[in-house]
Amino acid sequence: MKRTFVLMAAAVLAGSLAFAKESTLIDFTQLSADILPGEDGKPTKNSRTVQDYSVAAGATFTGEQKSLMKTSLSLGEWEVELNSSARSVQALALSQTKAAPVKQSAQVPFAGKEVLGVRIVFPTWANNASAKILPPYEIQGYELYSEADANGVRQAPSEPGKYLYEDGYGLIRNVGTIKSIAVTTMGENYPHKLYVLLRDNDEVERRYCMGNLQFDGWKTLVWNNPNYVSEVRAREIRVYPIYPRGLPYAKFGGFQITRDANDIGSDYVGYFKDVKIIYDMAILTSDRDIDEEDLWGIVTKKEADRKAIEMSRFGNKQVNRYMEEAKRATEDTFSASLNEDSNSNAAQSVQ
Repeated sequence: MKRTFVLMAAAVLAGSLAFAKESTLIDFTQLSADILPGEDGKPTKNSRTVQDYSVAAGATFTGEQKSLMKTSLSLGEWEVELNSSARSVQALALSQTKAAPVKQSAQVPFAGKEVLGVRIVFPTWANNASAKILPPYEIQGYELYSEADANGVRQAPSEPGKYLYEDGYGLIRNVGTIKSIAVTTMGENYPHKLYVLLRDNDEVERRYCMGNLQFDGWKTLVWNNPNYVSEVRAREIRVYPIYPRGLPYAKFGGFQITRDANDIGSDYVGYFKDVKIIYDMAILTSDRDIDEEDLWGIVTKKEADRKAIEMSRFGNKQVNRYMEEAKRATEDTFSASLNEDSNSNAAQSVQ
């Protein structure tokens, strides 16, 4: 497979060229569950992002158990991670995400689709608190695109050079300097602040403040890079080796909601449609006289190693959760030791 990498400083060419590009980082309307029905008959996983984490399970699990070890980025599987100031038994139990259907009558382009709905329980006392809204596993930057069948079994990669989480599923490749970030969200007059978390190919996570959520209805919040230099001649030009430096990317790390001690506590409820970014391309591609990747295979090996590390990270976590779920008590009431008449008489005597 032919891969080409060239100079990582687009600014060295000409100031007349436009390098800024807009792309959708993640679109939550694409993450509705569509495969693997649950006990109620409704789908539980998203076919595009379903992952089998049974590879991280030990030999003690049966084949049937391993077949159930699947997760995805479907809207109900996202996590709410509370900081220590907000963590309580009640808050941990009630803070969660759900697929939120938008009414067909709504005056928005995505009417009739599902978006990410979030409930966070903040402490009612005066205390700074925050919560992160995170995907169930770290979005993988080097997972090649492949189809998944109705049972969530992923097939062999079908489109060389295309990655699974591109096209609005949490990953944008060839990202240089970020110019702007936009989040489409529905506010309900909460005074809390919203942050977007992004990770790069060096696994560095950065936090971008989108502003507060004290508004009603749908709104697009925009962060503009204050250090972005539009004039190429005024930029600091940096030149990087052409090969084998990997292709830079940005992937979605989640949201963070912060609540000030002086603001109202208790429930926060919000909804998110998508995240978009405008950015400079990091690398310009062109034909090379020698197919360097075919010759050396350096980038291919690095991508395979990174993918194995990413799989191990979320696989071990999900296996532990599967075991905890299997051990969870499912009974709601005690089995009767007396007949029904005796139980009713006992209840009356207590009253």
